[in-house]
Amino acid sequence: MSTKLYVGGIPYTTTEAALRDAFAKAGAVTSASIIIDRMTGRSKGFGFVEMSNEAEADAAINMFNGQDFEGRKLTVNIARPLEPRAPRDNRRPM
Repeated sequence: MSTKLYVGGIPYTTTEAALRDAFAKAGAVTSASIIIDRMTGRSKGFGFVEMSNEAEADAAINMFNGQDFEGRKLTVNIARPLEPRAPRDNRRPM
């Protein structure tokens, strides 16, 4: 079963391919995605990498957490499920 990792501190110029290639050193990467800001189209500096199994995910955490990657220090840990948020009130007071 695959394990999804949260990766923070990704340099804004890093591509998903570069992220995938780096994490492939720890094992088989199922997917890699960098979160993009909708308004600017720029990277938000974090993303997710899915490793094919838990052992490879642990290896990736040990290999990359706290390490320099393209000039920035990465934070790598097991991704938590998205928690539901309260609905947003988009009305603005006048």
